Amino acid sequence: MQTGNINVKTENIFPVIKKFLYSDHDIFLRELVSNAVDATQKLKVLVRQSKTKSELGDITIDVKVDKENKTLHVIDHGIGMTAEEVDKYINQIAFSSAEEFLEKYKGTDAANIIGHFGLGFYSAFMVASNVEIITKSYQEGAKAVKWTCDGSTEYQMTEAEKEDRGTEIILHIAEDAEEFLDEYKIVGLLKKYCRFLPVPIRCGMEKTWEKPEGEEKEKEVEKPRIINNTNPLWKQSPSELTDEDYLKFYRELYPATFEEPLFHIHLNVDYPFNLTGILYFPKVKSHLELQKNKVQLYCNQVFITDQLEGIIPEFMMLLHGVIDSPDIPLNVSRSYLQSDANVKKISTHITKKVADKLEEMFKNNREEFEKKWDDIKVFIQYGCITDEKFYERASKFMLLKNTEGKYFTLDEYKAKIEPLQKDKNDVLVYLYAANTDEQHLYIQAAKEKGYDVLLMDGVLDTHFVNMLEPKMEKCRFARVDSDIIDKLIEKEETQISKLSDKERDSLKEIFEKNVPAKEKYTVLVESLSESDLPVMITQNEFMRRFKDMEKLSGQQGYYGNFENYNLVVNGNHPLASRILNEEDAEKKDALTQQLIDLALLSQNILTGEKLSQFVKRSIDLL
Repeated sequence: MQTGNINVKTENIFPVIKKFLYSDHDIFLRELVSNAVDATQKLKVLVRQSKTKSELGDITIDVKVDKENKTLHVIDHGIGMTAEEVDKYINQIAFSSAEEFLEKYKGTDAANIIGHFGLGFYSAFMVASNVEIITKSYQEGAKAVKWTCDGSTEYQMTEAEKEDRGTEIILHIAEDAEEFLDEYKIVGLLKKYCRFLPVPIRCGMEKTWEKPEGEEKEKEVEKPRIINNTNPLWKQSPSELTDEDYLKFYRELYPATFEEPLFHIHLNVDYPFNLTGILYFPKVKSHLELQKNKVQLYCNQVFITDQLEGIIPEFMMLLHGVIDSPDIPLNVSRSYLQSDANVKKISTHITKKVADKLEEMFKNNREEFEKKWDDIKVFIQYGCITDEKFYERASKFMLLKNTEGKYFTLDEYKAKIEPLQKDKNDVLVYLYAANTDEQHLYIQAAKEKGYDVLLMDGVLDTHFVNMLEPKMEKCRFARVDSDIIDKLIEKEETQISKLSDKERDSLKEIFEKNVPAKEKYTVLVESLSESDLPVMITQNEFMRRFKDMEKLSGQQGYYGNFENYNLVVNGNHPLASRILNEEDAEKKDALTQQLIDLALLSQNILTGEKLSQFVKRSIDLL
């Protein structure tokens, strides 16, 4: 028997590790299983290269919960260790890393950095009061070794009885960690961290329905529970996969999601770094479904995190799927990942690959791309707003849709409206509507002038327009109900007023007297065509945009609480002269009020008592 003290200056190192890493103490299982996989993979290489006479045999890793004896076992059939290797890797190298860990991270947030310092095995002491290793090397004639430690710097090492090669780690679970003696808890952790590891992992038994050979009916059978898919789709060649394979894998990743993705991107890069993965485009429509735990990050099939803020671009978090790269550090904090040079390169490359895929879809089958546009529009707009490089790429395939349901690229739409929609200052005006029903009158007024109107009814359209305007020379966007059409696209020629200045002032006074909530409405008398409406409601473009942006951000500030409209009276309409010439004051007010209410009704502003009065007055007037 060999006993000894591990050569470290710090006494009771394990309680310190436990204290620092407590918030992530469940990752001990990931570390131990990852080590078991590593040992198994090394053996597979030796067998493949004929550097050992050992047969590969059953290499399944077993994780066993013994509730009665309060132990947890992780057993592999990998290369194992000799006594010298245990002394070197367990007693010396890992503990020197432990000291480095303590020096660097004492007093800081050290969550998730164990493996970065070679401390993977020692994470076991976060949940165990005592740990045993029973191991036997694959080398011919090797003797089995047993190592035990109670979390102090003292250890014992003796010869042991073990027939087959490999390593068994036995954790004697501490009183404050007995939750890890629950098999369902352990299965849940294995499925979280180890569900795609390349070596089979077995834990407990499960009941399932199967059809025995030669029989027609299914029977319930109990069989060993295999945790993982050892050959996940992203490790396979895209040329050998079908759309159904990708859909099946999507359902494996997100069993609770019922809606199928629109399409996918299979990432497969070997230079300048290694990266594989599959990204799925879900439908993102009515609201910004920013689900931040839908893209999973792996390192050699070991789950790292699904908290990817700052690791991949924010707009990419609208996607679902998997990214796997051996070049990403396995066990480091998110802040470390965010500053890691390789992670930044990978993030940039993923953005480029997504843009490539979208551009390829647009070029190869524009008709299909247009069908998907309404479902991916939010993603592309979000990318353009938050990532300048993505905007540069996306501007080639970004689409605008008009109220007739036709799609145009930015260049195509500019060419379409340029001949007609420039104002007297040579500024190209992009007219748009947010709701074709509510703004139908205004859309029609624009179309009667020969103008085209875009449909911008998306959650990000206001932000998108604000981003787009400065990038496009001599242009502005205006919602069709933000002013009368002749003011939205002002030309050199103007309508001559049929009223004198005195009559205009008088008409303004009459309407100001009858307008409800006077602080909300500014009365303007304009000289429009006789065919235009007698009274219209408009709302300032700048103010409405601010209100929309406040609403999206969840804030109701000054603009959100302050409603302000223009009530535009058409001085050239026959009804304007009729009001001015009406001698009966009561009839004059009733007619004025009726025109105001019609304008309010067209904007869905007239409700409640005011609407009832309008109905009654309409009947009286008839």
